Amino acid sequence: MPVNILMPALSPTMEKGKLAKWLKKEGDKVKAGDVIAEIETDKATMEVEAVDEGTIAKIMVPEGTADVPVNQVIAVLAEEGEDASAAAKASSSAPKPQTQKQSSTPSPQPSPQRREGAGSAAVTASTSPRGGEVVARSAAGEGALNNGSGGRVFSSPLARRLAKDANIDLARVSGTGPRGRIIARDIESARTGGAQMRAPSAPSGGTVPGISVPSDDQIRALYEAGSYESVPHDSMRKTIARRLLESKLTIPHFYLTADCDIGSLLRVREEINATAPQDKDGKPTFKLSVNDFVIKAMAVALQKVPDANATWTESAMLRHKHSDIGVAVAIPGGLVTPVIRRAEGKSLSAISNEMKDYAARAKTKKLKPNEFQGGTTAISNLGMYGVKDFAAVINPPHATILAVGAGEERAVVRDGQIVAANMMTVTLSCDHRAVDGALGAQLLAAFREAIEKPLSLMA
Repeated sequence: MPVNILMPALSPTMEKGKLAKWLKKEGDKVKAGDVIAEIETDKATMEVEAVDEGTIAKIMVPEGTADVPVNQVIAVLAEEGEDASAAAKASSSAPKPQTQKQSSTPSPQPSPQRREGAGSAAVTASTSPRGGEVVARSAAGEGALNNGSGGRVFSSPLARRLAKDANIDLARVSGTGPRGRIIARDIESARTGGAQMRAPSAPSGGTVPGISVPSDDQIRALYEAGSYESVPHDSMRKTIARRLLESKLTIPHFYLTADCDIGSLLRVREEINATAPQDKDGKPTFKLSVNDFVIKAMAVALQKVPDANATWTESAMLRHKHSDIGVAVAIPGGLVTPVIRRAEGKSLSAISNEMKDYAARAKTKKLKPNEFQGGTTAISNLGMYGVKDFAAVINPPHATILAVGAGEERAVVRDGQIVAANMMTVTLSCDHRAVDGALGAQLLAAFREAIEKPLSLMA
């Protein structure tokens, strides 16, 4: 029986992708592990591998095609001993798979799994040895799948009863049963906080409840024809728009601002960089930036104020043991937030080198999903652009984000005297459901203490 190769979901936020390049053509034989295509997601360019031996019978989606929905058939594989032309004809008359809506909540990378049943889809997901490269295939037309945006939700009778008893909205639960069906263990996991639940779906455009939003044609009518260029949104921009709208609609933000004296930090940074060991080519093995100190100081602050190192879910608060710090990196067309894992235990030089690697690969869309998923908080630094201060939008499922402004000399009063000092303004955005005002103030105070005493970050 021919195997339908589907557009895989390569990131938690991916709903559509661009089939950038086919590395195999019709008639080519492939074996498990062969890279057959490159796909551009909203965050990265990734490789798709074959999971079975066979022959590429038909390519359904030409390379260069954008906005290909997740789970759409992109090619047909004739298995060993099967006639490729017959498989191609059979695929043309087969029903098209329905698209599975992806949760906006980051999830761990999938482990190898296979679900089969008579008359239903056989879906395989696997992670390659290189990591972060996920492949999905279907041996038949996909059945309907659950989603969190008004589509039909499939669940077992027991799951529906348990959800009703626990007052849990089934549309916000991710199913782990066959074909995404919600089963009893999913409800129990959601009830105890053992699994993330979907946030209420935010509008992707058009109308917002209670707000009149002008249509595209109404907006265009305000401008003279020919006075502008219409540039279609790519998948990254659409994802950023949807997630930030969701954040502002569903997360009650409040903001705390503090001025930090970074005079000592600048002196320590200069001394460390001047004495950094050199490699065989005579180049320093690291060069610390102010942002490296900011990352470490935030990691230390979260350990000192552990109640703020949290994630809100509808059924429980997730208290994180480690400080996993996401750092916003600007890339063409948007941004991505790679995560420094367990930053509280890493040296400044290790953080510096890791960030340089992430930033370089982010700009070429070579980050793996596990390198930008999750995290317990985030940092957005616009100081290099001369921005004095700003407030950032929280990146779900985080409960906080720290906005960092430029370090600059300012006049301050000390001991009744006006003196010049190197100051930096930071603003902490907090999710009031998880972090109250006093708790947020404690976290910001702990950050300020750490950044103003940079030698404490060397431990």
